[in-house]
Amino acid sequence: MQLLARGIVSAPFCLEEETPAVAKLLFRYASVPMSLADGCLVRMAEQYPSAIVMTLDRDFRIYRKHGRQVIPVQMPDAC
Repeated sequence: MQLLARGIVSAPFCLEEETPAVAKLLFRYASVPMSLADGCLVRMAEQYPSAIVMTLDRDFRIYRKHGRQVIPVQMPDAC
């Protein structure tokens, strides 16, 4: 949060504008299940092609951006 507060990291994402796309992801991955936060991260990965998601959540090995593309993730080996 400090990085956001200091302006070092930005998260230009408006859920209100992205609701249809995120809702589609939540429906698609309902059996996982996908959380709202995960849906937002997947949608941001779709919007920013060079993005790498840093996570501890192993479900990101299942999720795909644009339906079929692997989402680049960085996570500890133990995850």
